[in-house]
Amino acid sequence: MSEVTHKPETAAPAPAVSARFAYGNETYAALVWRRFRRSTMGMIGLVLVVALILMAIFGDFFAPMDPKRTEIGFAPPDHIEFTAPDGGFSLIPYIYPIVETGEFDPITFQPLTGADRSNPTVLGFFVKGHKYNVLGLIPSDTHFFGSVDGRPIHFLGTDKFGRDILSRGIIGSQITLTIALVVVLLTSVIGTFVGIFSGYMGGRIDVWVQRFVEFVLAFPQLPLYLALTSLIPVTAPSNVFIAFVIGLMSVLGWAQLSREVRSKTLALARIEYVRAAIAVGSSDMRIITRHILPNVSSHLIVAVTMAIPAVVLLESFLGFLGFAVKPPLISWGLMLQDTGTFSVIGSYPWILSPVMFVLITVFAFNALGDGLRDAIDPY
Repeated sequence: MSEVTHKPETAAPAPAVSARFAYGNETYAALVWRRFRRSTMGMIGLVLVVALILMAIFGDFFAPMDPKRTEIGFAPPDHIEFTAPDGGFSLIPYIYPIVETGEFDPITFQPLTGADRSNPTVLGFFVKGHKYNVLGLIPSDTHFFGSVDGRPIHFLGTDKFGRDILSRGIIGSQITLTIALVVVLLTSVIGTFVGIFSGYMGGRIDVWVQRFVEFVLAFPQLPLYLALTSLIPVTAPSNVFIAFVIGLMSVLGWAQLSREVRSKTLALARIEYVRAAIAVGSSDMRIITRHILPNVSSHLIVAVTMAIPAVVLLESFLGFLGFAVKPPLISWGLMLQDTGTFSVIGSYPWILSPVMFVLITVFAFNALGDGLRDAIDPY
């Protein structure tokens, strides 16, 4: 009887690992970043937010003119051309002053104007200009862009006192964004603490805390802002006025966030691992800091990015009414005071340029918040 020989079986090749399972070792932050990068609007918002923050920190470096320098009031924006004085194309931008040609319109009899190509202003990067201190410490006179020969340039025109609108808008971002970030920071801390405390403790404590929150929410905020800010004397220092405005916005702005955090805490307090931590005798502080707060942080990040545009709009509105920032400080709302009359807007439409800063800021933070919401929320 012949023996049957068995050949050793060859091990089958392991199946290729699918790309969707190749990220098993990624941290939560890496997963959120990978999902966030897929959002086009979110990435645009992130780039704009970073640019706004850098512009605010290094405002004097990016401002081409001294924001306090006065010239002829209500000068129109400069006309930039990529045309050399000889009429040919140039990679270097030029500004040609607009002068009267000596001729008149045959219908309106208004004097005609044109570009004076015999006296151009050359633009460049990293040029010399007015002196300032980088971060208030290092003296410098280098600016990111401006005229090479030191002539005044006005890309967005000037206001009624002849001050450059673009430079004032860049410097004004420091006050506006500072107010927005500090207010949102304070409201987030207060709202998070009150919301977690109320939702976790429950019972009578939760009832009384929520009645107080409803009392704060019942205040008509805008009339209260106008009434309280009008109590500050006109002679009060600017930093005192800003501190009062920040404190007032923070006191009235935390209540809504606390309601949202409370609802999250009520749901988290019934999850198994939280109940298990209570059963083994973990302290309330440990449960809040190790289990509840990390799960609420994703909602807080999105809420912060959504709250900053609201504070920017509120500051701009109050500044337009004269209740947020006082001269000599500069903010976007204060710059919009020049648009208070229809005749000024009709004759000098470029005075509305500060609205562009507000629109870009609101769009940037809203786009960033939408992208983070989609990336953080797994559902």
